[in-house]
Amino acid sequence: MRERKGLIIGSVILLIIFVIMFIKGTPSKSILVWVAALLTLSIYSFLYRDNIFYKFAEHLFVGVSMGYSISVVYQNAFIRRVFDPLFITRTYIIEGQFHTIPFLAIVIPTLIGLLMLAVFSKRQSWLIRIPIAFVVGSYAGMSISPSFQANIFEQTQSTLYVILSVSSFIMIIGVITTLVYFFFSKEHKGLLGKTASVGIWFIMIAFGASFGYTVMARISLLIGRMNFLLHDWLGVIK
Repeated sequence: MRERKGLIIGSVILLIIFVIMFIKGTPSKSILVWVAALLTLSIYSFLYRDNIFYKFAEHLFVGVSMGYSISVVYQNAFIRRVFDPLFITRTYIIEGQFHTIPFLAIVIPTLIGLLMLAVFSKRQSWLIRIPIAFVVGSYAGMSISPSFQANIFEQTQSTLYVILSVSSFIMIIGVITTLVYFFFSKEHKGLLGKTASVGIWFIMIAFGASFGYTVMARISLLIGRMNFLLHDWLGVIK
């Protein structure tokens, strides 16, 4: 009953859109624009409730994204870094001689990556922990230095580089009070508690600005989609 009601409402909305389009607009003649517009409306139909149109668009998006990702990984990772170096360019052969280290540098990571397929075997599924451990460990190791550089060293340098201005004074107060708020080794009472309370205000202001920026970005996306539907598809606005 609910699915039938949703189909009726969706059909009525599409009928109204088509009437407006043919009366006041100049609809696009491109089949690709029509497909993109119908998929956009299918996604927006979730605002009413979960329905068959939304499920179709969602599954189509996931399937296309997965297929595209697989093709990119296959071309950029497997072909360029495994197949070509092993069988085409043979980078492990230098001046007509076979070198073990360049050969193992290709084969060992490939074998470790193939262990990801062990997830399809119940008995050997524990082998997937090896490539996952390598991925997590390497990512953590490579991200520690940039994180320290961007989040700690740069922040400390900017805080210590004092310029006689109101903005610099506010920044210094915000950094100090926020650090005091996250100091949990001593109970927040007295002067420490008041300082931590000021830090809470700075934290909430930062969260509010971040949330506002996120909402603004999403509204910009909505405006872009509405412009696509009304301008590129329906031709209602010029």
